[in-house]
Amino acid sequence: MLSGKLKILFLCTGNSCRSQMAEGWARHLKADVIEAYSAGVQPKGLNPDAVAVMKEAGVDITGQTSKHVNDVLHVPFDYVVAVCGDALESCPVFPGQAKVLHVGFPDPPALAKNARTRQEALSHYRRVRDQIRDFVAGLPESLNRGKPVSPCGGRPAESR
Repeated sequence: MLSGKLKILFLCTGNSCRSQMAEGWARHLKADVIEAYSAGVQPKGLNPDAVAVMKEAGVDITGQTSKHVNDVLHVPFDYVVAVCGDALESCPVFPGQAKVLHVGFPDPPALAKNARTRQEALSHYRRVRDQIRDFVAGLPESLNRGKPVSPCGGRPAESR
């Protein structure tokens, strides 16, 4: 940790929504203590609804890009936070001392799929955005105390 900041990778399947929100919140709320990255095991590009609800909250993620996890394997992460189960299952082995944690958040596109209106669809994105904000706001203190990190009824944190 040469920079004095924790290097944290937020990992998701598509690196389009949840991991992008987490990276955005970390850069917005914790830039003084966290060097944030995000990546996916099957990147899909930024989700426009994720971009929109983050903008509503005052966080601009339009400059972030969807990356494959292999593109960041060279970074000596302190933590890899898998924000969905699929990413955890497909998570590669990271060189160095990275601790891999699973913190499951609901998938906004899946939740919004059956919405009857645009506002109803966006409400799912907003709810997950706020859950991710609350999680990130507690970082890195919760990691340093060794407390389990599992909001939204997710599985307890895991290390490997």
